[in-house]
Amino acid sequence: MSVVQSIRTAAVAAIKSLYDQQVSEADISVNITKPEFEGEYTIVVFPFAKVSRQKPEETGQRIGEYLLNNHQELISGFNVVKGFLNLVINHNYWSAFLQKEYTNTQFGIQPANGKKVMVEYSSPNTNKPLHLGHLRNNFLGYAIAEILKANGFEVIKANLVNDRGIHICKSMLAWQEFAHGDTPQSTGIKGDHLVGDYYVKFESVVKEQAEPIIDRVLERDFRDFNPAETEKLEKLVTALHKPEVQADEDKIGKIMGDIKELSRNKTEIMLQAKIMLQQWEAGNPEVRELWNQMNSWVYEGFDVTYKKLGIDFDKMYYESQTYLLGKDLVEDGLRKGVLFKKEDNSVWIDLTADGLDEKLLLRGDGTSVYMTQDLGTARLKYDDYHMDQSIYVVADEQNYHFKVLQLILEKLGEPAAPGIFHLSYGMVELPHGRMKSREGTVVDADDMITEMINAAEVKTKEHAVRKLADVSEDELYELFETIGLGAMKFFLLRVDPKKRMIFNPEESIDLNGFTAAFVQYAHARIKSILRDADNMDAKAGLNQFNYNGSLLPLEKELISLNEQFPGILMDAYKEMSPSVIANYAFQLAQTFNSFYAEKVDNVPTYAITKAESEEKKKLRLQIIQMTANTIAKSMQLLGIRVPERM
Repeated sequence: MSVVQSIRTAAVAAIKSLYDQQVSEADISVNITKPEFEGEYTIVVFPFAKVSRQKPEETGQRIGEYLLNNHQELISGFNVVKGFLNLVINHNYWSAFLQKEYTNTQFGIQPANGKKVMVEYSSPNTNKPLHLGHLRNNFLGYAIAEILKANGFEVIKANLVNDRGIHICKSMLAWQEFAHGDTPQSTGIKGDHLVGDYYVKFESVVKEQAEPIIDRVLERDFRDFNPAETEKLEKLVTALHKPEVQADEDKIGKIMGDIKELSRNKTEIMLQAKIMLQQWEAGNPEVRELWNQMNSWVYEGFDVTYKKLGIDFDKMYYESQTYLLGKDLVEDGLRKGVLFKKEDNSVWIDLTADGLDEKLLLRGDGTSVYMTQDLGTARLKYDDYHMDQSIYVVADEQNYHFKVLQLILEKLGEPAAPGIFHLSYGMVELPHGRMKSREGTVVDADDMITEMINAAEVKTKEHAVRKLADVSEDELYELFETIGLGAMKFFLLRVDPKKRMIFNPEESIDLNGFTAAFVQYAHARIKSILRDADNMDAKAGLNQFNYNGSLLPLEKELISLNEQFPGILMDAYKEMSPSVIANYAFQLAQTFNSFYAEKVDNVPTYAITKAESEEKKKLRLQIIQMTANTIAKSMQLLGIRVPERM
């Protein structure tokens, strides 16, 4: 039982004894005591003033006295500040906890709870390599899966690969037209990079072919467009010339964006790509063969990147295998009258009564949209695993999409509907602005990995954290990789997922900042102390040692911080935020550094192997051993390794 749980249980007994009133443990609010007051934990007393019919200060005083008299093994003192009862935890309680748990590398990990959760993350497109935006997605999905496991859930890590659709046909067509048979083997270019190059090539050709069409549209020449498109363009061009629009750059930009998009769809190469998509869905052998070949190049490239990042999956899904299931659901919906067809034979659902709008589920030519395949995938995933919850790790640009997905599944009576949860996260930008796939301005994940490893090498050598002359090249590379990838993961995970963020590689690798390197170095420093203790045989009898004396402030604070780990795990799960773990790991490292560095008259206050007594030496060895274990476990949940040496 945690100290917070013990306080709640004791407080319930106090209120029952003092006031003959029954309250639940959930009614007892227990917080960390503010640093300006004595104590470790604080009970909020205000809610019980009605029960006691006394002022909050008097109520707190009586509850404090009861706890002190009846739970001396837990409480050794208290003070009341207005309606807050600050409790001093008995030193012996902390010592007993430490002796029991300091070697337990699984402390805080909960037993199986019988519930099953699928976490779907990564979800790359096979028309381009992974980029910086994918990195936040992958790190977030992996960390959430590990946090769920630590809280007792059975977790299936899933990856839905977007391997079909118009965007895939763009790369295929451009390769067909411009590659002259180039392959990853013949060019030496990683497969996902090669395919991505042709996606960018396609977009450059579209832009070139669209320019004369845009010029004609601006001259009100709509020869390439059907009546509905012509009507829309007429309105856009007319609006473009209004004085109030001409004075507003944002309005001009939006109108021109709409004109450009309609014009893009009329370019020769875009029309060819649409034909290729239809051929793919019809099973054209030549198109399918090209698709299989190019996808295989991309998968080989993805595997290299995933391995480097330490990202794994239990189950792979492919949209090419799920979109037909979505079409089956659409047919079911038509039969049930939940969906309807328009004159052009396209299939829709009307969600206006739910405060949304009409949603396209199948185009008039019979081809699928994203929603179609997401419906099919949701059914397939549930049929495969019957999980209690299905978590989709997808950027906040798709908030509306997932609201609609869950609502459609509910209306179709699908059992997967109640468990749908969209873990929405903010986009990542670099200091110089946002990335754009179409224009080829995205930051490639492989390039970012290399940059971070190189930055870690420079920083490590610059600070001379350890002597490197006697270390092998392989060991050095592993160290630089551990620091560099850890820096990137920690920086992208330390921010609440809901917030947009700017990734600054230079800031992420700072050994003295809110970074993985800072935490990793604290762990390495502890391991160094423990090795010295082993060499001195200072750990003899440590397993049987139970400290009975008083604790100094930072001794108590470090023990208390370690004891909070199970609650931190629970908070990270409830908030669906690995940032809770990252902040905790950093706080633990900070506190250890203060513990290690504090001196009075140039004498270490918390000397360890040269402590003022044998008892203090053993106590502090136990404290730092548990601190190292907790740091390592916290970072492991974030997918970050901690080195034994730096």
